[in-house]
Amino acid sequence: MHEVDMTKCLVLSMNEWRQQHDPDVPSVTRVNLQVGQFTCVEPKQLELTWRVAISNSWLEGAELSIEEIPLVARCICCHKTYSPAVDNAYKSPCCEHPMEDIVAGRELRIKSVDFSFTPEPSTLPA
Repeated sequence: MHEVDMTKCLVLSMNEWRQQHDPDVPSVTRVNLQVGQFTCVEPKQLELTWRVAISNSWLEGAELSIEEIPLVARCICCHKTYSPAVDNAYKSPCCEHPMEDIVAGRELRIKSVDFSFTPEPSTLPA
């Protein structure tokens, strides 16, 4: 279950991002991720570990939005791209060559963060 490790890395990345905005604290409503189908990450499990990890933190209540990126490979023999299938052992459909060149599907990255800044009470006009 490496979703827990992925979530820890995600929270660490968000904490580093927050430090870039000091002394202001951004109010995060959503973290938008891209997760490739070949990363072996279960999106529902990642959402669950995210909710647990951000409980009682500055990120509490922030939604995790996951865009799944399909697996795409390129055959090194004919140079055509294809969608590998597990029932075909990920082989190229044109020549049955084993999958060697992955074009997409291994992504695990923050695409964007939806946030706003809430002024500190001392900076609000009277």
